[in-house]
Amino acid sequence: MSEARPLGRAFRGARALADARASDTAAFANHTLSRNHSGVIVQTPTQEIPATNHGIETGNQAALTKQTDGKRSTLVLASYNIRYAVGQHLISSGLLRKAGFDFPRNRADAVARNIHTAALAFSDNALLPRADILALQEADKETGRAGGQHVAARLAEELGMIYVHVGAGLPQGIKPKQREWWLNFEEQIELQDTGDTGIALLSRIPLSQITRIDLPWHECAWRPRLAMAVAIELDGQVVWLFNAHVDPHGPIDNQHQQIERVLEHATRRDGPTVILGDFNTLSKQKAIAIRQLMESNGYTTPFPTGTATWRGAGLRFHADWIFVRGVSVNRWGVAKPLNVSDHWPIWAEIAL
Repeated sequence: MSEARPLGRAFRGARALADARASDTAAFANHTLSRNHSGVIVQTPTQEIPATNHGIETGNQAALTKQTDGKRSTLVLASYNIRYAVGQHLISSGLLRKAGFDFPRNRADAVARNIHTAALAFSDNALLPRADILALQEADKETGRAGGQHVAARLAEELGMIYVHVGAGLPQGIKPKQREWWLNFEEQIELQDTGDTGIALLSRIPLSQITRIDLPWHECAWRPRLAMAVAIELDGQVVWLFNAHVDPHGPIDNQHQQIERVLEHATRRDGPTVILGDFNTLSKQKAIAIRQLMESNGYTTPFPTGTATWRGAGLRFHADWIFVRGVSVNRWGVAKPLNVSDHWPIWAEIAL
């Protein structure tokens, strides 16, 4: 696991370059020379290996040999803010920490059990159809709060899927800014923690043209937000897939700016497009506004506004979305109950 870590360290202290990197941060075709989480080097076709890989780590590539070549007429996509697989109790665990109690106590074992529970949910066709592609947010890599687990890599191993992890590049040693009290329950990554958080895609089909997209932020500088783009193949045609994790801090304008950055990248690609992930629309007003923004850019969603995808202390919000353009949605849903995170997974089966 330690051999892959330098990929995530390349962005330490590089927040001032976020906007520059966001302008098409060197998408690289097909797969790069990668290390899976066990440290085994996997040779995969490539023309050039970027010096930093832009925080992009690929792994478990051998799983592709057991899967189809991606030429299928439908795909099941899922999105899950897995909250570093620490459990559903965001608010109560936050209150316990403030009172001096660490919850859960045996962190590594608890996270491992939750990852196994998630793997069963995404493969046994009970809560949702078996996912062909799974987008993760808050996919920690070897942080203390995740019990040292590489969440995306371990989940990919249990599911028999390849993975791509894009590290946030946390600014070590920088204290977080003050946040609204109702957003202050999340467990922070320690200032000197050598791990990282980020987003990830797990897949049963090949992924290509992987691109990191840094999102503009104004608050909470200790937690940079980002998105990623990949190209997949559906029924012989290229479909673009964007996985985004939008910041809940600050006004709705900040969320608009972050989503507009993703939309800017999407307009540079030709063909059908899917944008999914955690939009953090933690109010009815924000959910309506973000939906209007997406629809004004030609996207649709099967999810009625107000569909609960997040819960805490009796509250329910529509935080997670799947938006499509140029593809149809045959069926969709929210996978309940699943208590690995404070979010519930959402999913949709798409076709051209």
